[in-house]
Amino acid sequence: MMNFKSITFFVVFLSFLLVSKAEKVDVVVEGATSIAQTDEDFICVTLDWWPTNKCDYDQCPWGQAGLFNLDLKNKILEKAVKAFNPLRIRVGGSLQDQVVYNVRNNIENCQPFQKQDKDFLFGFSIGCLDMKRWDELNEFFNQTRAKVTFGLNALIGRKESETEKTLWVGDWYSHNARDLMSYTISKGYKIDSYELGNELCGVGVSAKIEAKQYAKDMATLKNLVKEMYPNPKTQPKVLGPGGFYDKKWFDTFLDASGHDVIDGVTHHIYNLGPGNNPDVVHRVQDPFFLTQIAQTFKDVSNAIDKFAPWSGAWVSESGGAYNSGGQLVSYTFAFGFWYLDQLGMTSVYNHKVYCRQALTGGNYALLNTTTFIPNPDYYGALLWHKVMGSKVLSVTHKGSLYLRVYSHCAKKEPGISFVFINLSKNTSFEIDLFRDLNLNGGSSSFLFKGHKEREEYHLTPKDGNILSSVVLLNGTPLELSDSLEIPKLKPKLVDGLKPISIVAHSIAFVTIRDFNAPACS
Repeated sequence: MMNFKSITFFVVFLSFLLVSKAEKVDVVVEGATSIAQTDEDFICVTLDWWPTNKCDYDQCPWGQAGLFNLDLKNKILEKAVKAFNPLRIRVGGSLQDQVVYNVRNNIENCQPFQKQDKDFLFGFSIGCLDMKRWDELNEFFNQTRAKVTFGLNALIGRKESETEKTLWVGDWYSHNARDLMSYTISKGYKIDSYELGNELCGVGVSAKIEAKQYAKDMATLKNLVKEMYPNPKTQPKVLGPGGFYDKKWFDTFLDASGHDVIDGVTHHIYNLGPGNNPDVVHRVQDPFFLTQIAQTFKDVSNAIDKFAPWSGAWVSESGGAYNSGGQLVSYTFAFGFWYLDQLGMTSVYNHKVYCRQALTGGNYALLNTTTFIPNPDYYGALLWHKVMGSKVLSVTHKGSLYLRVYSHCAKKEPGISFVFINLSKNTSFEIDLFRDLNLNGGSSSFLFKGHKEREEYHLTPKDGNILSSVVLLNGTPLELSDSLEIPKLKPKLVDGLKPISIVAHSIAFVTIRDFNAPACS
């Protein structure tokens, strides 16, 4: 008979086998041609207008992170943005359609948003942006070398319909935007793009505009931008409609917009449900749930191909869970499963830019709202920006659905880069790479064995707890230095002949310099 010690050893050994179960997976890369292309600066974040008293589910997670209150002199904030060199920043959000610009100093009592009980969208008054604050914001953007998208108020000049609730009618009043552009140009401030309106398309969120009217207003904005910025080389792009995809509305809007009016077709993604949804933590680990949103990305891309092929798709706001993010999930390691999978999926469906809500503010912020210390997803975004180039490659495997794989040409030549996302709690994966160079749809995959060392960046949560807000890079916690510097993201070098090992509940970026993909040369 087995004694107690033997039984204990057997149980522990069996547990170890279960926990460390490894599955071999063959991953095939088609490197002859790229399947899509992102912008070089694909990663983007939002700075939002929400005031301190924006509250959801008995908590007020925005603190001083709104555009009127944000401490633009904070060194951690400055260094976190500078690290991207450049980072795209979208200035906008729900309240942008209630912001007026006090360029001429003709608005009496120019104040930020005030809480209101009724008669105002989202429960807040009109907010007034004075030029002193606009100067401060642009000084920050210039100092950090940010690429700026500015969201314009699209409701100014309109009124709510007397016959249909939430529908706003009339032409967009462009004079206030003209004044802001004129001031911005006179100061030498650089704006990469202007986006008209926030979540006013389809059924809208708190307000909506009919598709043909919106198309007319986009043409007005395009003409204004051409007039104010006559040099095509420095002319800001025009973006819209910045809301949730609705096939009939988007098709009508794009068809009516006219040739070369819209440079970026923008839409928003909040597919995880409300921020207090207890299922958020399960949804971010569920490959079946994560894949559902792919149809939306494909539909937007198809609509652009059909009606506006000169344009490109942008996700201009995406926070996963709406109403300020998942309360216990959005700032943790687990949220990176959703976020990096979104980056991979949108790039495959030919999206040019992906804008995360938010840089700071709300539960879904990349930087802690109070301290500005980076949350785990900040490092995921920074690694993507560092290693994933703009050309997207087709990559497939027949292994577990809990292994998500995306591949691009490397950001810096030569070679290709991957992001591996392991959603499984118990299974690790041993990856062999195969190269498919067949252009005729045949099966001609060859096992790839590298002769140079691979560059690997493995992200794991502290103590294996995916709800931790501390992330480890190759086993070392990513923490600010004593002088508050963002830590350097250094790879570990691995023998190119060995399989790629992806442990359970982890994310890995891998660059292979001697993988010769013709699409990348």
